[in-house]
Amino acid sequence: MKKIRIILSFVMIIGVITIMDSCGSKRDPGRTYMPDMAYSRAYEAYAPNNLAKEDVNYVPYPVEGTIRRGDLFPYPLPNDTNGYRMSAQIKDPLPPLDSNQMKEAARLFNINCAICHGEGMNAQGPLATGGKVPAVANLTLTQYVKMPVGTMFHSVTYGKGNMGSYASQLTRKQRWMVIQYVKQHQLAGASGSAAATDSTKAGASGSSDSTAAK
Repeated sequence: MKKIRIILSFVMIIGVITIMDSCGSKRDPGRTYMPDMAYSRAYEAYAPNNLAKEDVNYVPYPVEGTIRRGDLFPYPLPNDTNGYRMSAQIKDPLPPLDSNQMKEAARLFNINCAICHGEGMNAQGPLATGGKVPAVANLTLTQYVKMPVGTMFHSVTYGKGNMGSYASQLTRKQRWMVIQYVKQHQLAGASGSAAATDSTKAGASGSSDSTAAK
């Protein structure tokens, strides 16, 4: 009987110690295997942090020379006058967008570009008409209709004039998608203008012939 009491007392002591120990800090490296893995601190990608000051080997940006899986190859031209001139030779690496991809390109344009350029690309976006951003490019003008796609990509990537860079907002693929959407819109506008001009000429010619017939 005495032995049973001793054993029960020992079990109770062990239980009390276990309970008290479980109430301690869960981050104690002496009791948790690899605590930084089990209780890691959450950090948002690219967000400022103090890890460098804490002597933690943390790389906030992709390693130089690496390419994210599924991404296009890096844009090779520098952000200078020579790079801008050479950009005219850069070709669109994407195949023509299908209808669903074009809808996505339109969505990206309306989110990132239409606020200045306007949904009609005629520089009638709310920031342009409200005077918040001056000298917004009217993408329906001939100089932009004829602008090479590479030069347009260069401008979106690095920024041009009052427009800042959109390299952090849009991936390389998304930038090319937006440019295809812009070019399709420009082509449709140019075709509409040509059709209207032909119609006007035909009307004038018909009026002249009718008069002559009389």
